[in-house]
Amino acid sequence: MAEPGVREPVAAADRRWRLRHLPVLLAASGLLTAVAALLGAVTGGTDAALGAAAGVGVTVASYTLTTVVLAWADSVNPQLVLPFGLGLYAAKFTLLGVVMVAVASTGWAGLIPLCLGIAAGVVVWTGVHIWWLTAVHAHGTR
Repeated sequence: MAEPGVREPVAAADRRWRLRHLPVLLAASGLLTAVAALLGAVTGGTDAALGAAAGVGVTVASYTLTTVVLAWADSVNPQLVLPFGLGLYAAKFTLLGVVMVAVASTGWAGLIPLCLGIAAGVVVWTGVHIWWLTAVHAHGTR
């Protein structure tokens, strides 16, 4: 393990390694958005389709923002990852809570599909990320 602030040769030579997984995650999330909208439309109509698709979109936006900000922080100074990560986490969950309370207060029929879309987005993003790390990235670093 390297000393704090010391870059490994591979990381220095490949500046894009921090975001290399992002296109795969975004493609999987795009596919999930289409499937969620279709399932929502079939099971609950337009509101459910919009809610499910929006839920996946919320997750994708949140995780993409985190990925980009933490990649930037790590490229500047690895010691910035923790404070930026914690600050972003607190800000995102506060905003999500405010938005969910506001949406719930409207009585919108797409609220439950929205929540299910968020959950599905988390599961798919995390699953594809694990797959990418174990099947793609692990084989490329040997």
